[in-house]
Amino acid sequence: MSIKIEVKTIPDILTPEEIERLIGATKKMRYRVFLLTTYSMGLRLEETLSLQVRDIDAGRKLIHIRRGKGHKDRMVPLPDRTLKALRLYWCEHRHPAMIFPNCVGSLERIRRATTHMDKGGAQSAMKRVVDACNIKKKFQSIPSAIM
Repeated sequence: MSIKIEVKTIPDILTPEEIERLIGATKKMRYRVFLLTTYSMGLRLEETLSLQVRDIDAGRKLIHIRRGKGHKDRMVPLPDRTLKALRLYWCEHRHPAMIFPNCVGSLERIRRATTHMDKGGAQSAMKRVVDACNIKKKFQSIPSAIM
């Protein structure tokens, strides 16, 4: 009788230097801010995409993550660098509710977007940057690693 043992591997962790290379190599501001936000706060892809303006508490330097893993809310520390990047990016599009609105069309259309940035588009952009940086580690599209 043979017993099958299933081995689950965990993704490789990127070093802070690799993360900095990725952020620096990301040309489009929306993806650069998206990547910085995801990594600096250890967020999951969907958590970053669904961030709302109302979720940011700049005074206390916290972000309210709604319906995270296990459908639980939590507060996450907001680094100064990430807050500055989020403000700069928001000033570019000025959507009244979303931090990462769907970026298709004119600025006026983006301000009226009813959906957030496309998940597949974010994943594809990050894969292109990883390839361009020649990082060969095996990791999830946007791993939940903290800088």
